Amino acid sequence: MNGIELTKNEVFTAPRDGANESLWQSKLHAGTESPSFNESTIYDTLIVGGGITGLTAAVLLQQQGQKCLLVDAHNLGYGTTGGTTAHINTFADTTYAEVENDFGAEAAQQFADDIAGAVSTIQDWVQTYKIDCDFERKQGFVYADEEKQLKELDSLFQSAVKVGVKARLAPEAPVPIPTVKVITIDDQAQFHPLKYLMGLREVFVKAGGVILENTRIEQTTQKDGYHEAESESRILKAKQIIYATHIPPGGVNPLHFEAAPYRSYVLAVTLKDKAYPDALVYDMQDPYHYFRSHVIEGQKYLVVGGADHKTGHGDPEASFAELEAYVRQYYEVDSVAYRWSAQYYMPVDGLPYIGKLPGFSEGIFTGTGYNGNGMILGTLAGKILSDLVLGKENPSAALYDPGRVKPLAAASEFIKENADVAYRFVADRFSTEELDSLDQLQNDSGMVAEFSGQKVAIYKDPSGDIHAVSPVCTHTHCIVNWNNSEKSWDCPCHGARFDTDGTVLTGPARRNLEPIELKGKA
Repeated sequence: MNGIELTKNEVFTAPRDGANESLWQSKLHAGTESPSFNESTIYDTLIVGGGITGLTAAVLLQQQGQKCLLVDAHNLGYGTTGGTTAHINTFADTTYAEVENDFGAEAAQQFADDIAGAVSTIQDWVQTYKIDCDFERKQGFVYADEEKQLKELDSLFQSAVKVGVKARLAPEAPVPIPTVKVITIDDQAQFHPLKYLMGLREVFVKAGGVILENTRIEQTTQKDGYHEAESESRILKAKQIIYATHIPPGGVNPLHFEAAPYRSYVLAVTLKDKAYPDALVYDMQDPYHYFRSHVIEGQKYLVVGGADHKTGHGDPEASFAELEAYVRQYYEVDSVAYRWSAQYYMPVDGLPYIGKLPGFSEGIFTGTGYNGNGMILGTLAGKILSDLVLGKENPSAALYDPGRVKPLAAASEFIKENADVAYRFVADRFSTEELDSLDQLQNDSGMVAEFSGQKVAIYKDPSGDIHAVSPVCTHTHCIVNWNNSEKSWDCPCHGARFDTDGTVLTGPARRNLEPIELKGKA
């Protein structure tokens, strides 16, 4: 992975888009070597992005007789699939009541059926392909811990039952937290996301699919009957393209304004009293907390997430501190073994965008806006996108079409998110701290500062070496902010992220931040 030559079954650690290692990245086993890429071949479909959406679509298309090429700018599982908490639910962050209110009762039922179908697909594939990924069915619990949350919980409960989700009232939740009301939901599940992804990789490669890692697509061009996709080192040709990159890359696209980037924070802790919940559990706070347990190499962990905020806003270290304080308030924590954050995109109308990529030529598709439910909605997207590529009718496609008419309720969310983008575009240009000397910057820290007459994004590494780049995001020219936890420059507008040397970690930016040679007082 990531440019390292591996032999089958060799144990490796998969890099991810941040400095913090997630629970899932290590002790993975290499699979069958991919067939060689042929530059003269016009592939049927080029899949850009090696997460759950891309691999799901790739498997389905290759099994239908297509000749597919899957590429990733880094390595498989580098993005949110490597940083998820891997809850597999029959309900989503957008409730069925919200979908019914905005899109109608039929749409709510369709959404429920699609989610249940995605869960079944994951379980079927685990069994059919014998994917060793710790897949387990679990009971789900959602609870209110304050009276003011009861109305929202009742709405979630009633709308879930209406569309056939197996939910009922429960006397308590399996967490040491006082509750006011609890519902329990049957048929939830969990798995090890990167083991599952490596399983899909094996299925794809054994069916003849080709994988290229460390291959960033810089631009695409429509040719006669096919597309040319340019990377730094080669030209790729394909009749159709799927962008499974979490958010479509490149210049300004309508979806960049209709899906807002957020980060969620996760701790994997060990407990003194071994009071690990054997369930998936959620509270009703905003942002909400989510709990589950997982065993890795014989060690059980409590995996807790929450403290979400918009990407490039807030203080990541404060979010981790808030989450840890919350966990320690209720659990006998022995150690915090892992902590990491991951990105998700919130759609303005609550439903994912799956289908033809707006503003691009025919034959280019995408999936985005999974709203923190990427394992189920990424699987759903892979299924829908494969049907669209094959020209098959999919009964769900219209509901998630990126070009759909948005409900009136989405307008306020659209205005709120994009007013924030406009504010950050202007305000961050005039609120920069001046730095007189690089000695003022502590080791292993970064900041955007005025230094020697220019605005610079400066990181001083643990050895005291300086890494300086332009703070202007190469996507829409907003000013990036320093993420001291993940050691990245995060754009507060559309969620592009860059490493300390300005290299793109995640889109929508395609170009790296410009390097700057500093002149002035050290």
